Amino acid sequence: MIQLHSFGSNLGVIDPSPFVLKVDAYMRMAGIEFEHVATLNNLKKAPKGKLPFITDKGKTIGDSQLIIEHFQQHTEHDLDAHLNPQQKAICYLTTKSLDENLYFILVYSRWLSDDTWPIIKDAFFKEMPAPLKLIVPNMLRKGVKKGLTGQGMARHSPEELQHMMRKNMQALSDLLGDNSYFFNQQPCSLDATVYAFLSAFISVTIVNPFNEIAREFDNLTRYCKRIDQRFYDEPVADLELKD
Repeated sequence: MIQLHSFGSNLGVIDPSPFVLKVDAYMRMAGIEFEHVATLNNLKKAPKGKLPFITDKGKTIGDSQLIIEHFQQHTEHDLDAHLNPQQKAICYLTTKSLDENLYFILVYSRWLSDDTWPIIKDAFFKEMPAPLKLIVPNMLRKGVKKGLTGQGMARHSPEELQHMMRKNMQALSDLLGDNSYFFNQQPCSLDATVYAFLSAFISVTIVNPFNEIAREFDNLTRYCKRIDQRFYDEPVADLELKD
């Protein structure tokens, strides 16, 4: 069986990483059987040093986009088979926008927002033994800030970032409209991606200005609930964590 190597449930969702959740959602939507192998030790084995990665018949594949393209090689697992070329282009470019823009807003909202940082520190580091948990979290936070400054996101004010957040949500809301899914009333790869990112803001047990902006859009909130009800029928706590 295919194994999805992930971080594991946290913050009220199956995985706090939208990239892990994107692959998870894609496989569920495509009817692909798989199991989670959820542990932080996965990072040591990850081929690209990041999660997720999958193992499929002895083959290891990293990067969420490459994993999805691996599945799309099989017609029965290609969620985009029913799309026309223009719709496929929209899927790809919108996915890249979320991966390369909204993701960094998400990271800022979790790691650099002073009102959210205590929640993140407790969620990810509370089991760490002292004195490491007094040192490691702040050291990693400084590294995140340095990375986001180099990338450019941390150079903006919170107000500017919240404006960008709202523009992202408005665009997704307008693109979805009253549809059940983004194209042809059945899920495609874009649905897996959008669901993953929306869940990272809407479904998590975090309350901050960024999450509240996402929750203002009723059709996006309903969209998350619709996918939860159709594809996620097991409680998060029932997912097995493996070493």
